[in-house]
Amino acid sequence: MKANRRSFIQTLGLSAATAGVSTPLASSAQPINVQPKEDEQILFVGDNIAVANTAYGRVRGFILRGVHTFLGIPYGADTSGANRFMPPQKPTSWTEVRPAVWWGNTAPQIMEKRYADQYASFVDHWNYDDVSEDCLRINVWTPALDTKKRPVVVWLHGGGFVNGNGIEQDGYHGENLSRMGNVVFCSLNHRLGALGFTSIAGVGGEKFAASGNVGMLDIVAALEWVRDNIANFGGDASNVTIIGQSGGGAKVCTLMAMPSAKGLFHKAVALSGSSLGGVNKEYAEKLGAMVLKEAGLGANEIDKLQQIPWREYIDIANRAVAKMAEEAKRLNLTRGGFSPVADGTFLSATPFYSDSAHFSADIPMIISTTFNEQSPSRVDSALEKVSMNDVKEKLKVRFGEKSGEVADAYSKTFPDKKPVEIWSMILSNRKNAIATADAKVKQKAPVYVAWFGWQPPLFDGRMRAFHCDDICFWFYNTDLMLTHTGGGARPRRLAEKMAKSFVNFARTGNPNGGGLPNWPQYTTGKGETMILDDVPVVKNDPDRDARKSLA
Repeated sequence: MKANRRSFIQTLGLSAATAGVSTPLASSAQPINVQPKEDEQILFVGDNIAVANTAYGRVRGFILRGVHTFLGIPYGADTSGANRFMPPQKPTSWTEVRPAVWWGNTAPQIMEKRYADQYASFVDHWNYDDVSEDCLRINVWTPALDTKKRPVVVWLHGGGFVNGNGIEQDGYHGENLSRMGNVVFCSLNHRLGALGFTSIAGVGGEKFAASGNVGMLDIVAALEWVRDNIANFGGDASNVTIIGQSGGGAKVCTLMAMPSAKGLFHKAVALSGSSLGGVNKEYAEKLGAMVLKEAGLGANEIDKLQQIPWREYIDIANRAVAKMAEEAKRLNLTRGGFSPVADGTFLSATPFYSDSAHFSADIPMIISTTFNEQSPSRVDSALEKVSMNDVKEKLKVRFGEKSGEVADAYSKTFPDKKPVEIWSMILSNRKNAIATADAKVKQKAPVYVAWFGWQPPLFDGRMRAFHCDDICFWFYNTDLMLTHTGGGARPRRLAEKMAKSFVNFARTGNPNGGGLPNWPQYTTGKGETMILDDVPVVKNDPDRDARKSLA
């Protein structure tokens, strides 16, 4: 199995949503990295600086540009050995003040050749630290350690349930949003892939009942940590917004269908990734049995599966996925491999958002995607000159004989786009994002839909509004994530509007008042969509006719 961000966005829906009543932010956004007056000291760290209490002991962080920062705080115990495949356990308490000045370990994943693609490494500026099963760590940025009860934002990283970490890109940092919006920002690491989602309940019985969802139960444990500790960091546990991108967006949707997550968050944002259900339980349990067989173990030897080195275990699990390919096709699964399992206990076995009385019905949501989640010509300038006939031929891999009809529909809807752009928009279509919005809007809480179209001036303009590019705008990090934006006033102007609108949503459940045009709630009939560009504008379902060709 080679599950990654790219394969994830090809097979999983793209989405994001919100709701509520808003008050505009009073603060005026300033350019980032401006030097303080007289070049004053901006970093403070020491024995009595940035010390906070947690339920497990005190932690010591640092203060950077006025924001208190705590990195790598344990919210759960080591997940190796007997804790593998098991729900997360509480961390061991400590007596001395624990340093919290560096990131926690990245969850186990294949790291070989992580930086082999120089362009990908340059653009996304990958940040990876030590890899270990002792990875349940949370990071916190806060304006002050006081009792003001600020809104809390919890960031869930992407990577298709298999890759990534909480600080994978510079644009994930919470300092600027915390300062700008007076919010507490958290990010976290949790179990991924085969170590987070191997369902061995079918062969292991009740002891391993949660095994197919422990990676998501880690996130629930992190949200419980927020509930129990965030007041010590100036946050309000009764006003928590979860936000994720790509696989993180699907994690947001999944949490909304987990009984154990009820009451732990109050608003949700899914960017470029959504989900309407978990993995088929039958497939997941057969895959778990195949993993055991591939490891050469019997049903009474599951405990030995917990002792295999994690890198060797991932290889075993990936071979099992390959052998289950035909079974995945038989069950008509859009993707196989390891991700949350619709077991009916830890994760709903019914379609997400289908119950009007479910706790998710009370959660306002923002659903957002980008125009060009995939840009074929990003690293191949020759493709800029591709003809429409060539595009139709290339689309046959995905749409078969319908490729011509699809290309013509998108060309008619977007007559100003050249063939390579039409190709990109088709590959990046909003079909599944809109399906999520249409399902969610049947519940009572409001839904807001956005479509990010801002074009970065990099790689001769070939990057376009690509997958991940919008993250640094929502978090006011456009001057930090230069390889996504180029930096400067142009992206900052849009980032100010988007970040303020997001903070308003986190504060009240309504994004209005942050500088964007009036953002109406989404309805299936009109398809109200905020187009995020240099000049933001609301349009009613701008790609509806084109999207119909995908059916």
